[in-house]
Amino acid sequence: MLTNNIILYWKPALEIAILWFIIYRIMLFFEGTRALHALKGIIILLLAYLISQRFDFFVLNWLFNKMFAISVIAILIIFQPEIRQGLAFLGKRQIFRYNPKEEDSDNFIKELSLACENLTQNKLGALIAIEKTDSLVEYIKTGEIVDSRICADLIQAIFTPNNPLHDGGVIIVRGRIAAAGCIFPLISNPELSRLFGTRHRAALGLSEETDALLIVVSEERSDISLIYRKKFYRDIDAKQLELKIKELFKLE
Repeated sequence: MLTNNIILYWKPALEIAILWFIIYRIMLFFEGTRALHALKGIIILLLAYLISQRFDFFVLNWLFNKMFAISVIAILIIFQPEIRQGLAFLGKRQIFRYNPKEEDSDNFIKELSLACENLTQNKLGALIAIEKTDSLVEYIKTGEIVDSRICADLIQAIFTPNNPLHDGGVIIVRGRIAAAGCIFPLISNPELSRLFGTRHRAALGLSEETDALLIVVSEERSDISLIYRKKFYRDIDAKQLELKIKELFKLE
């Protein structure tokens, strides 16, 4: 009897879990974008449609039926940038996720934190991206290949003024400096772009398109910021940076 009940209910339970995951991922994807407001509007219209169905409002039902007949085209138009971005995410997704082991990552995180601390003390700016799950290979192609172990002195040298690579970003892949002088996309939100400098806007822009960890050292304010999935951790010190990187890589 118990076996029969398990067989009877496992499919609906699996379907509910899959639907919950899909809806959750959609909400995460739209979080912080202008499309989120349009999505809320669509949900309100759906609720209104269900209410009109429940109370059998003839005119409202007729209007909603006509509206939903063209809804597929409307959704494609409204969410065109987000759909394109989502397809790009699928194309860039790595099959095997890289999560460095704690013993292998401690050195590179400490060297990275030390480099940022030295940069702030010397009032030098920096932009560093750490690849997580989404591939950064297309951005690596915009810079110069370095392929070196992470060293605080090397990072500081890259971002020293008059160095040909100091204006771009450094990309770290699998605990190594993959490239320097890389070009990142600027954030598309015009309201935010007036509040931050070029490095911050580039970091926010890359965080819109990938799940990379972005570190920005401001030469004007001599502070460190960490950006991950458009979340901003501002004015942190080297130790806080080290702990936050470990947390985001789930090393603690």
